Amino acid sequence: MTRSDTTRLVVKLGVALGALAVAQAAAAQDSETPAAAAPQVTAGTDGDIVVTARRREETLRNVPIAISAISGAQLAASGIQDIVAVAQSVPNLSLKASRGTNSTLTAFIRGVGQQDPVAGFESGVGLYLDDVYLNRPQAAVLDVIDVARIEVLRGPQGTLYGRNTIGGAVKYITKRINPKDTEVSLRATYGNYNEADGVVTASTPITDNFRVGGSVARLSHDGFGRNLTNGLGNYNKDVYAARVSAELEPVPDLSLRFSSDYVKDNSNPRNGYRLIPGLQSGAPILANVYDTRAGLNSPKQSIEAYGFSGIAELKLSAAFTLKSITAYRRDKTSTSIDFDSLPAQDVDVPAIYKNKQFSQEGQLLYSSDRLNGLVGVYYLDATAFNIFDVILDTTGRPIGLPGLTASTLGNVGTKTWSVFGDFTFDFTDRLSFSAGGRYTNDKRTARIFRRNLIGGASPDLGGAGIQLGAPTSDFNGTATFKQFTPRASVSFKPTSDHNIYASYSQGFKGGGFDPRGLTTAAPDTNANGVRDPQEIYNFLLFKPEKVDSYELGWKAKVLDNRVNFSLAGFYANYTDVQIPSSVGALVGGVQTFVGITTNAGKAEFKGAEFEGLAKLAPEIAGAGSNLNFAWSLGYIDAKYKSFINTVGVQVAQFRQVQNTPKWTASGTLTLSTPLTLIGAGQLDISPSLSYRSRVGQFETISPLDQPGYTLLDTSIVWRSDSDRWSVGLHGKNLTDVHYRTGGYQFLAINPTTGAVLSSAAGNPIPTLGKEGVLTAFYGNPRQFYVTVGLKF
Repeated sequence: MTRSDTTRLVVKLGVALGALAVAQAAAAQDSETPAAAAPQVTAGTDGDIVVTARRREETLRNVPIAISAISGAQLAASGIQDIVAVAQSVPNLSLKASRGTNSTLTAFIRGVGQQDPVAGFESGVGLYLDDVYLNRPQAAVLDVIDVARIEVLRGPQGTLYGRNTIGGAVKYITKRINPKDTEVSLRATYGNYNEADGVVTASTPITDNFRVGGSVARLSHDGFGRNLTNGLGNYNKDVYAARVSAELEPVPDLSLRFSSDYVKDNSNPRNGYRLIPGLQSGAPILANVYDTRAGLNSPKQSIEAYGFSGIAELKLSAAFTLKSITAYRRDKTSTSIDFDSLPAQDVDVPAIYKNKQFSQEGQLLYSSDRLNGLVGVYYLDATAFNIFDVILDTTGRPIGLPGLTASTLGNVGTKTWSVFGDFTFDFTDRLSFSAGGRYTNDKRTARIFRRNLIGGASPDLGGAGIQLGAPTSDFNGTATFKQFTPRASVSFKPTSDHNIYASYSQGFKGGGFDPRGLTTAAPDTNANGVRDPQEIYNFLLFKPEKVDSYELGWKAKVLDNRVNFSLAGFYANYTDVQIPSSVGALVGGVQTFVGITTNAGKAEFKGAEFEGLAKLAPEIAGAGSNLNFAWSLGYIDAKYKSFINTVGVQVAQFRQVQNTPKWTASGTLTLSTPLTLIGAGQLDISPSLSYRSRVGQFETISPLDQPGYTLLDTSIVWRSDSDRWSVGLHGKNLTDVHYRTGGYQFLAINPTTGAVLSSAAGNPIPTLGKEGVLTAFYGNPRQFYVTVGLKF
């Protein structure tokens, strides 16, 4: 079946189901004995949902934090397949697969984040898998498999969640095992681009105190485009995943949970789309934005990740509980990124990333009528290694140096420990005060080794390159960063259905050393003709960054419990912002690049967020039916107040906060109606819109910046009365919007307008490579798929 045939079939099926739904709603209006219909909500806020934002179970309405929570049922009803899609319904959140990859995550919340995945740089948004912090962005685009819910905590979360959560935290929480019954569920998906997914989940109690469970998944689809040089599908997916867990209570008051997960991603390299013709070859711009001419395909792309965790809870008394979280994770990514996306070896980057981490957290929780909270300790020992080459020109530049390559090896170690505490005291049933703090000791060690090669890539990456001259960087450094981050909030509840709160929190992200730093480019501040170790150390070092955030919020349930909403206004002062950059340069007559990371910026963020769920009047939908509307709206005024460039000039007026649209909005209307005409099941129809205003890809205005765009999705799901069977039809990006999510740029740019600067001959001026690099990556095109679920 061709793509067009599949599309026509799915459209016809959607029209038929839509017409059936209208008929069912009309029939339900006249029914004297309507069946009960449980509403399916695909986005927004339900204040009664239970979350663990403060490391204890509370309803969302009672938590004095801006938080969104999306349940596993909501994710399934919406046909959401990975964590990136969650951002469509959460205000001021950006999640996306990083440039040139399916599995590396770029995350921003309220203007804070980091899109550079190289060892040494870390995100400002913490990602947690069952309370285990994932230290690196590689293999962090988590697929939605066996999920209980996803929580998004906005604003600094350093007190309870520790390092690198200065923008917020995203919590991926898996389902617990049913302690009483054996459960088996199957989910199969088929769609255009030959999408074929299968997920099997099973669990069973072995004894009254011991149970096991697990999931296996196969996820695949063809490329959205083609690589015209080697014939591979571009933007394809080829993933195997598995998860197993065990839960037991060996003695009274002690519970243990062990889990392990594994992912193997064999997808092809994701290569970009050139926005300009080849400057030397004259290669024209392609018609399909998902096509590419990239020639690099070595090393063969492969991502493998796995982890183990153990969570133990011991109830010491009615008031005290001791909790331990132990985890180990490891991943390896081999990838080939062709920056110029042309067949010739010109700014081609083969790379290998290896990460591992061990973490241990201990908590002592206290609970009483008036006082609730915890104290804890945390330890992390992590290593991030990468080696990558930048192959500049096989024809030689300068002449006589064929296959000139700049090879960079980085090995960054992190050892961090912290102590923390957070408590809430209820003065009355209406008035509460919370306070907490965390002291962090963050030690970073870095090994940076750079050298020039001729003859191609380094042997470590499968090439035959030979070292040219002395190393250009040979650095070992250590730095320790210490910080205390406080938090405080006050909550007032005029009634049990309202919570008005004000909060202050501080966030901290550790510093480090520029992993692309070129020690031979360090300034000779001593003017003695020799760069001493301290000059090199200062040139490569970047300091921690901090955020002070203030928030005022109101969460409520009104209109006879028909409307749940959350409204928050915030102000944040962001200082010592870490700005990584790489510039092309001639060093010793050899073309290369120089990494320069500075604490260049001071930024100010002001904004508001409004999200909620309205249960509309039953008479609108018909007797026995439900009509719900879920919405989110985010606004942020994000501006640099100071930005000192690499030559010491104040350029704040020419800079923008990247990956931070001023407006984010979404709306989902869900009609749930019993199928009285055929006498069985329930139909849920959920069209949704999401909008993002203009998005800047970098701090400078760029041709890669994405204008505002709107995505239209629709889900139609039938569920049997017993909820054993379900069939869903899902359409994503129905208007087939082509929107850029990232890119690479090595061209001279006007800092005021973002226009590409040209030579006297009218050609763009490349700053690295001969063909010019202005390459874009795009979000998914229009997709249709059908899901079938079966529960035993």
